[in-house]
Amino acid sequence: MAERTESNQPAADGGQPARGRPRDAGRDRALLEATVAVLQESGYGRLTTAAVAKRAGVSTATLYRRWRSKEDLVVGTAVRWASDLGPQPDTGSLEGDLATLLRDKAETLEGPGGRLLHVLIGEAAHNEALARVLDTAIIQPVRDRAAAVVRRAVARGDIPPLQDAHVLADLVVGSMVSRLFLTPDAAHPGPADGPSSGEAAIRELLPFLLRALGAQPG
Repeated sequence: MAERTESNQPAADGGQPARGRPRDAGRDRALLEATVAVLQESGYGRLTTAAVAKRAGVSTATLYRRWRSKEDLVVGTAVRWASDLGPQPDTGSLEGDLATLLRDKAETLEGPGGRLLHVLIGEAAHNEALARVLDTAIIQPVRDRAAAVVRRAVARGDIPPLQDAHVLADLVVGSMVSRLFLTPDAAHPGPADGPSSGEAAIRELLPFLLRALGAQPG
């Protein structure tokens, strides 16, 4: 089957399926995981729906019942991955909330979400539609969660009010991406009997971020 390219503008909803029989959640998950794997191996430019379908063990017709094109498939993967993150729990303290946020971000960057983010960052530089998806589906949810952490801390009196509560997200995303993506020693898992790269990054970053927000480590 020829590669479909009906639309150069990915659907904002991640490519909703046509009406028909209910979707198989197991096949959805297999296709999403296959998309991340093929993106990591081949990059966005060489990704094809046929390669993804083959990796997932389904037909291209099955894939096209879910997503209309390659662009919709990648957008759908990003949106579904972001929706899997879930809400940020309230631990009762700024340090606890921030540690949870950092740990969640580290686990994401070291897993399939990190591989997807790598690809989207590179492609977004010259693909406006994917740049919007990167912002809407991946960056903004982290910014909203970080802002909630700040608002709770201000309400508890842990820190003074911030002019822009979203600034914490910029610190978290920027520092974790730099530490886990761009620092050579952190690009590899730690020893089996020691902390992972993510945990090591959290230990380094948490005291700094607390001080930057006007708090002190407990």
